[in-house]
Amino acid sequence: AAGGCLTDVDGHSYIDFTNDMSAGFYGHSNPVILAAIRGALDKGISFGGPHKHEVALAEDICRRFTSIERVRFCNSGTEANLVAMGLARAVTGRPLVLAFHGGYHGSLATYVNVEAPLNVDKLQMRFARYNDEKDVLRVLEECGAETAAIIVEPMMASGGGILANRAFLAALRALADNFGALLIFDEVVTARLSPGGLQDLVQIRPDLTTLGKSLGGGLTFGAFGGRAKLIDRLDPSRPGAILHSGTFNNNVLTMTVGHIGLTQVATIEALQAVNARGDKLRHSLLKVATERRTALSISGYGSILSLHFQPAAPRNPTEITTTPTQRKLFHLDMLLHGFYTPRRGTINLSLATTDDDCEAFVNTFAGFLDRYSAFLPHD
Repeated sequence: AAGGCLTDVDGHSYIDFTNDMSAGFYGHSNPVILAAIRGALDKGISFGGPHKHEVALAEDICRRFTSIERVRFCNSGTEANLVAMGLARAVTGRPLVLAFHGGYHGSLATYVNVEAPLNVDKLQMRFARYNDEKDVLRVLEECGAETAAIIVEPMMASGGGILANRAFLAALRALADNFGALLIFDEVVTARLSPGGLQDLVQIRPDLTTLGKSLGGGLTFGAFGGRAKLIDRLDPSRPGAILHSGTFNNNVLTMTVGHIGLTQVATIEALQAVNARGDKLRHSLLKVATERRTALSISGYGSILSLHFQPAAPRNPTEITTTPTQRKLFHLDMLLHGFYTPRRGTINLSLATTDDDCEAFVNTFAGFLDRYSAFLPHD
């Protein structure tokens, strides 16, 4: 893989619109990132103690995310979410966490199927409908006194690229305060949408934020942060500290690349440009669908788009009517025409994605609509 393209084992080349499920935000083999990795390799990979590179990345994150006063690192978004929920339980002394049907907080906390075999803490989870504050209140009226936290993606990723209404997120902030629970924003995917994440765009501050994917510059990465009095409970120098450890939490490669990525690659100007490119692509895709009277809605924000072959954009996963067969057809047809997209219909632009890539995608998508019109819904 290089830049915005990849080649498979049979020699077929693809323009990449998957980009490692949004983690490959900087593009493949970005020269600035590669130089940082090579430089770090020469100085040792893992020191077994604190070092200046993690301090630099921590300062970067705290500067960008105004709700994060302290941050701790781990190895994945999954781990960050599990630790954040565990921390909420520990500091509140309450057992339950409220999440949302269709949410995804990692391989051990996937609520697309709340009964997924690998899910942990099943008996300590409660669920409500996304973008439905009345349903959240219903659940909290039943178990609010035992609820340690509400965890939410400001934009569902695996659940369909569904953006939370600002009023819904504001209601969660108020309900968490009223019931004495913590509010956790899972920004593992959405941190890339602005310098301060989606929370900065909606101007709602959570108590804890979890991070991962793109902020590691393509390497294994996770982090969680928030109010100092919460994160300081994990400070091992303090009496009664809660243990949080991990051999590779501060591995030199990720810490170095994370810092270089935030300061030299994912600049404010770069984020604005890729979001504008995503908005233009969204408009163009809707235009070709409208011309063919094909029912299409596109969820997401900026550089992340999620296609649904249905007239109205879903407000929560229960409103998705696009069928698995339609998604499979789209996925395979785009592969055959040189575009690598996820089966679930998400498009993740990277900083290496060009206007020409997007124009070619639109043209191929128009051809897909023509080729398979009989299998798609129409207005």
